[in-house]
Amino acid sequence: MGHREDLLRGAKRCLLEKGFARTTARDIVKESGTNLASIGYHYGSKDTLLAEAYISIVETVSDDFDGAEEQRRAAGSEPGSLERFHEVWKNVIATMRTPGSPWHLSMEIVAMGDKLPGVRAHLAKAQREGARGIIPMLMGGQEEDVSEDDVDTLGKFYMTLMMGLIAQWTFDPETATDAGELTAGLRKVIEATGGKVPGVTGETAA
Repeated sequence: MGHREDLLRGAKRCLLEKGFARTTARDIVKESGTNLASIGYHYGSKDTLLAEAYISIVETVSDDFDGAEEQRRAAGSEPGSLERFHEVWKNVIATMRTPGSPWHLSMEIVAMGDKLPGVRAHLAKAQREGARGIIPMLMGGQEEDVSEDDVDTLGKFYMTLMMGLIAQWTFDPETATDAGELTAGLRKVIEATGGKVPGVTGETAA
């Protein structure tokens, strides 16, 4: 394994232990057994390395979502159904319940705002791809077939739910929304509209 991989593994361990703000380049070097010059050579900056490490952590957590696909099929839930909605979010929330859940790192990025410009810029594209990737989990189909319009609407809707759940589970797990409550809320919204789609969509509110 080369220095690039060693740095990434070391950065991931530092992030989970210290978070973005408290992790220094020397921390990463010590944890990875490399040197300071390697960070610049392989990643350009510490911020870029931390962003890559965060994305890798999230991808690992996302594997847990995919691992439940066979369970969803066995349960017979249809893509786009409330049953599928409940099952997917139950699985997502399970990753937030675990001790040392990495999702608190997302809240650190939001809280620090412009203090992490390098990290935020690098993660913007990854967030969009996350919006693209979550759609097939709930609606079926393949990620490569998801349209840009669906990413901008359905994907962003799901990511908004995701960030809200992360905030709740980070702030107060005892009162955070569970999958049953989230599904019941969606059911009430559907019932309130009579199952009909409003006539005006996709317009920015004044």
